[in-house]
Amino acid sequence: MDAFWWLIIFIVLLIWELITLGLTTVWFAVGAIVAFAVSLCGGGFELQLALFVSVSSVLLFFTRPVLMKRINMKTVKTNADGLVGQLAKVTVTIDNLQASGAARINGLEWTARSSDVDVRIEAGQMARIKEIKGVKLIVEPVKESEIQVPET
Repeated sequence: MDAFWWLIIFIVLLIWELITLGLTTVWFAVGAIVAFAVSLCGGGFELQLALFVSVSSVLLFFTRPVLMKRINMKTVKTNADGLVGQLAKVTVTIDNLQASGAARINGLEWTARSSDVDVRIEAGQMARIKEIKGVKLIVEPVKESEIQVPET
């Protein structure tokens, strides 16, 4: 009878994982299938429960972080993170020594700073976004030859 319940637990956890896609309950589903197999082989309930808990825990804590990194490699965390690598038009001269500068991208004005402290980027120039720190774009100047004009 224990095998039947482990099988039910396995199915419920698998369905829950498919619904949530959180990569959490799948490890408990694997633990349930191990306990199911031990139950079929005649192992006692204590052994089944111990294996369920230990297999699930080991997989959850050691395998999940590795898989989450691999699965989410290309996932953009926020809309703002998607701006990295794009070009922005400098609207206020960027001068880190004067703590001034702004750039416009996608119709939004951002505070901007140069990635190199000594580099000034004049208003009207284009700059490539290297990173975003808080509400500031960290940019680098772009040469005219690097700017691609879309074909019409």
